[in-house]
Formats: sequence, structure tokens, C-alpha cells
Amino acid sequence: MTFLSIVIPCFNEELCLDELYRRVSAVARAAAGDDHEIVLIDDGSRDGTWATMTRLAAADPQILAINLSRNHGHQLALTAGLDLARGDRILILDADLQDPPELLHDMLAAMDSQHADVVYAVRRQRAGESLAKRASAAIFYRLLDKLTDTTIPLDAGDFRLMSRRALDALLAMPEQARFIRGMVAWIGFRQVPFAYDRAERHAGTTHYPFAKMLSLAFDAVTGFSTAPLRFASHAGLALTGLSCLILAYIAVGWLTGTAVAGWTSLMLVVVGIGAVQMFVLGMIGEYLGRLYIESKKRPLYIVADVIGTARDNSSLGYRGDRMAASETPGGSGTRPIK
Repeated sequence: MTFLSIVIPCFNEELCLDELYRRVSAVARAAAGDDHEIVLIDDGSRDGTWATMTRLAAADPQILAINLSRNHGHQLALTAGLDLARGDRILILDADLQDPPELLHDMLAAMDSQHADVVYAVRRQRAGESLAKRASAAIFYRLLDKLTDTTIPLDAGDFRLMSRRALDALLAMPEQARFIRGMVAWIGFRQVPFAYDRAERHAGTTHYPFAKMLSLAFDAVTGFSTAPLRFASHAGLALTGLSCLILAYIAVGWLTGTAVAGWTSLMLVVVGIGAVQMFVLGMIGEYLGRLYIESKKRPLYIVADVIGTARDNSSLGYRGDRMAASETPGGSGTRPIK
């Protein structure tokens, strides 16, 4: 039997964790018996999330609890869990229980029957979400599909089942600004959709407000498309052509002795050109900023504490937990994850 990992990033999910553990543990034992682990990542929570994880891990050896040194953000917290997971098959799940863990059995069956490396869940219905949230999500996915060079499935989040070779390919990509659902699409292999109805959040409130969604959208576009830079080139050519027309108009007016009137229209042109220039400079700045961040080559995440058995040859983060320190010569200090 293959070993199963269920990876769940958490941020302020104290109210969800007990019910999450009950349901996830039940489906994991039904699917894999004792050959499974539940990887819980505390992404710098400010409530009792880590205390609850510690209690659950003390009662169940199948739990791997990871406490990050600070809030790294959902995508990097998920990266930490994937990097430390030991499974041959890996299920990615959110802690709010909007994505039902009970679908694991059917997703495993779909992976086996279709010989797939990735089974990604596609949302048919999104219960408990406002019209504005559903509309913005629909616009985002379709706009992203038009802008990116990689085909990213519509209406699919991070909820998916992956094989070990697909995960290893994903972990070979060390970039800081991570859009994991796009990165998984980029690696290829056989990937098949799995339609489902998304449930309401079990407890608490969403941790993905508009500002975080906008940031994720920027990471997605800049990570998988050069369309904004191409827009800058096209806008530059268009403004050059417009400038030539304006110069021709001024020259004709000077030769014919006609006064060049129209202060309002002139200012409109100046403001319009200035706005486009600032937008272009802003987009170039976004790409340059990401290049600057990547050039530092910092670890993607830093682990403060680990309870349970983590994968030894993980490579994207830095462990400062006591176990890592005890493995350092002399028994002090920390070590990079290898």
C-alpha cells in the first residue's frame, strides 16, 4: 500500500481544527490504514491553533505538526507542508472544510482509473460565498486564462491529489512568488478534473480578503505571463504614433498660420499619456521587484517547531526547531533543510 499525506495549511483555524482532524483522520484511515500522515502547518497564527495542533499530535502519531516562525502566507505555508511531506500520494486541503475531505476516496479512484498524476478539483457550486466573491473569482480565472502562456484550469483552487513524481517536479521550482495551482499546471504529466460542490466554511471567517486575492492575482500573472510587459511595448508604440500625429497637427497649424487652440484637449492628452506611462513603469517595477526578491535566494519558509516525522531530504526551507538543532555538530544552532 502506498503512503498517503494530507497537507493542510492553517492560519487562525482554532475553531475548525478538531472537526477537521475528526473528518480527515476518518477518511485517511479508511483509504490507507496506518500508512498515512496528516501534515498540519501553523502559518504564524495568533489564536490557539498551535496549541490545538500540539494536543492533537500528542494523541495521534500520524500527525506531523509544523509551526512556522512567522506568517509566511498561504502559498508558502503550503509549500512548507509539501516539502516536508513523505507521502507517495499527497492530498492538498484547506482547513476551513469548504473542500470536503470525504472526496478523497473518489479522487484516489479517479487517479487509478485514469492513470493520472494530478486530480484537481473543479468547483461547480460555491456555497456560502457572496455574489461579489463568486463574480470576482470567475473573472480572475478567465482573465488569467487569457493572459498566461500556461493553461490553468478554470474554477480550480489548490484542492487536489498529486503523485510523488508530480510533487517532486513541483518542489524543483524554487521561486518565491508562488502560485501553486499554476505551477502544478505548468509541470505537465496527466492531469484530470474532478467536479464537486464547495461547502460553506465550517467556522470563523475567510483569511483571503480582497487585498490578499489581489496579491495572489499579481503573483499569478507575473509568474506565468509576460503579457503586461508586452502591453508596455505596445503602449509605447501607440504613444509614439500618437505623438507623431500631434507633431504633424502642430506643424500644419504653424505652416497655415492657424492658432493651435484647445488647452483642455491638450491637457487631456498630456494626462492620458502620463497615466499610461505610470502604469507601464509600475508593471515594469513589479517584474523588477520580483527579480530582486529572487536574486536574494532566501529560504522559502522557516520552521520554528516540528512534532512528528518530517521528510529528511526537503530543500526549500530552513529548520530552526530543536530536532534540527540537535542534529547539528555540537548540538547547537540550526541547519538548512536538506
